[in-house]
Amino acid sequence: MTIDKKDLLNSILDSLNRIDYIKPEDIPNIDLYMDQVTTFMDEQLAATKRYADDKILTKTMINNYTKNDLLPPPEKKKYSKEHLLTLIFIYYFKGILSISDIQNLLNPITDKYFSGSCTPDLTAIYEEVFGLEKDEADMLAKDITRKFNTSSHTFPQAPAEDRENLQLFSFLCMLSFDVYVKRMLIEKIIDARRFDLTGDKNKNPGKETKKK
Repeated sequence: MTIDKKDLLNSILDSLNRIDYIKPEDIPNIDLYMDQVTTFMDEQLAATKRYADDKILTKTMINNYTKNDLLPPPEKKKYSKEHLLTLIFIYYFKGILSISDIQNLLNPITDKYFSGSCTPDLTAIYEEVFGLEKDEADMLAKDITRKFNTSSHTFPQAPAEDRENLQLFSFLCMLSFDVYVKRMLIEKIIDARRFDLTGDKNKNPGKETKKK
């Protein structure tokens, strides 16, 4: 089947334009039970699902995050706005980072700002970070368009019946390389910061015992 390149690119860019984040004002100001948390996250992040029956968040996931010191434990089985903000960060990180890397990245933030006793508080940090999304999405759209146009000129000598699939493969490889490099940079920064804190570049943060 022949893919209309213009339609494909427009579809990709439309999908990018539909990406949004949960606004802090949309998060309930009352504490929620676990069932309410999973329902809220599923409703708010439904657009990020690949398949309709995918789960954004489950009880098992939440319990594992708490067990792995990614999420502070609930108070009397209820989760606060800060819990929800932390879960949103975890949700976006877990697609590219290991649990131990998320722990190393997120724990310094939750340890200091989760309680709300410091300035800025966790809500302000969330607003600042996700407020960058619009400009970042605009730059990403331009970069995706550039990669798409570049890949459309690859394999000029390939047979016509193969050229389309090879060019699509080129495009996906360019996108994958971009993700690979950025993930590698994130991991190197996390490792460098851990070395500054522990002096041991080989220390596995997943085996650390968090002080209570």
